[in-house]
Amino acid sequence: MRYPFLAGAVTVLTVAALAACGSSADGNGPEAAGAQRPAASGPAVPGPSTEASDPPATPTAPAPPKAPAEPATEDPAAPGPPSAPAATAEGPKTPTDQLTPATGSFTKKQKEYLEDRVPQGMDPAAVLQTGQETCDKLRYLVRVDRDTAVGAIATEEITDAPAAVAGLCPQHQDLVDEAAYAYPDGTHTGKALRPGVYRSASPTTNCSWQIEGAGGKELASGSSDTGKSRKITIPKSARTFTSTGCYAWLAEGAKG
Repeated sequence: MRYPFLAGAVTVLTVAALAACGSSADGNGPEAAGAQRPAASGPAVPGPSTEASDPPATPTAPAPPKAPAEPATEDPAAPGPPSAPAATAEGPKTPTDQLTPATGSFTKKQKEYLEDRVPQGMDPAAVLQTGQETCDKLRYLVRVDRDTAVGAIATEEITDAPAAVAGLCPQHQDLVDEAAYAYPDGTHTGKALRPGVYRSASPTTNCSWQIEGAGGKELASGSSDTGKSRKITIPKSARTFTSTGCYAWLAEGAKG
């Protein structure tokens, strides 16, 4: 789930993420609940550049006139050249043994990440770049605020993070593991509920929550307009947990 204050941070994330690519100093940042979260969208991939043609040489003598060429006929119904399919498009995928970049080669881990991810007709390097950008975003976020990084995975604001981490940046596996026990905004019921203490990660100033037991009986509820992190306890008797505007709730202590 995104919030309006994320939109202005796209440029900051892009520059900082690329600058941080060479650094592996991941760690816990201060618990900056309500801190500005960079947007999850990555930079656009530039297309191929076009070269200007050389200016025509000045003729030394006038050339004889040429016969006018017949005008080309164009069928308005004729289809144009097919566009490359999106990375998430359904359809046949490029076999693993055919995943080769234009230059160089893919590592074993990169090929494992690309397996069943590259639609036929798409450059596998473009799909790989998407995964690498995901790792760059996580590397940046975890340096700014670890809770926000975990929350971005739990809410799927950073898409496909588990696969990118497993194949391209395994040093962030702890973030993915913690996100698996987090609650993004929404309603959670049944087996999805796990008793324990949780803290809100980067809540908005309109954060509210409600915990209900059997028969819809309210067990706890609350709200916060400060944008600061809050802690709640989900008891064993809880049957429904609803959160709005709190972004994500991260488990405290042991998971299970």
